[in-house]
Amino acid sequence: MENKSYSYPMDYDWTKEEMTKVINLWRAVELAYEIGINKEEFLIVYRKFKEVIPSIGEEKKWSRQFESISGYSVYAVHQEAKKTNKKMIFMDKSK
Repeated sequence: MENKSYSYPMDYDWTKEEMTKVINLWRAVELAYEIGINKEEFLIVYRKFKEVIPSIGEEKKWSRQFESISGYSVYAVHQEAKKTNKKMIFMDKSK
């Protein structure tokens, strides 16, 4: 796994539990690009993220912040998870 030298985007008004749910999504997206992630595991983590950030507008804002620092797209991984019949998600880093 690559050594990341960035900080995850975070709202410090979130509770520790909420922060954990958001960080788990950032990590799941990283895994999808770096080594692959189980589709069902990703979807569970995504649903928990949506408990913290239910609005599409807020999701886009936080996802853009994450993508700008990591280069990884939450949207792309989520779309792949919804459409694939495969058990694992492996994202192409070149896209």
